[in-house]
Amino acid sequence: MKPFETFNGIVMPLDRANVDTDAIIPARYLKSIYRTGFADALFSNWRYQEDGVTPNPDFILNEPRYKNASVLIARENFGCGSSREHAPWALQEYGFKVIITPGFADIFYNNCFNNGLLPLILTPEELDELFAEVEAEPLLRLRINLEDQTVTAPGGRVYHFELDSFKQECLLQGLDNIGWTLQHDDLIREFEQKEGAAAPWLYRQVY
Repeated sequence: MKPFETFNGIVMPLDRANVDTDAIIPARYLKSIYRTGFADALFSNWRYQEDGVTPNPDFILNEPRYKNASVLIARENFGCGSSREHAPWALQEYGFKVIITPGFADIFYNNCFNNGLLPLILTPEELDELFAEVEAEPLLRLRINLEDQTVTAPGGRVYHFELDSFKQECLLQGLDNIGWTLQHDDLIREFEQKEGAAAPWLYRQVY
């Protein structure tokens, strides 16, 4: 996982609440356990017409101006529904680095951090301001600084967000839970050696 760096990204507004994971990545795409190959399936049911191929001109992701968007803003309860990890995979592979909403479903929220995607929570009033700014300036860019925990709009308006310090540090270092655990490999081996000597039956290899 790559360390999260400060960046300035184009904002795509998805003015919907309760966007569930089946809308983000429909269940028919969950056959693969690899983290790649999901970008074209992102928001598939909204993004394509009934044939599953022809782009839906009414869906915002298909507007050319948002082709390189990396910041997604939406309404409350984003990522609700089933706990599929494919949802952050699809968002990240498409190019999104940050999702900003007034609130997320818990499992989706934590899945984002384990996949290098930053979910930020701002107040509903602050999201209203951002949606208004995007409407006035369709190629609006926001500067995201994870270390300072700030979102800066072009006019200089700064939004502050709260984040668990452990999650923040893991993203800054590019570590998921496994990567963070492996940083303590020496301590793990030391513990296993001590436990193996005290209770060898627990560590007996079975062939």
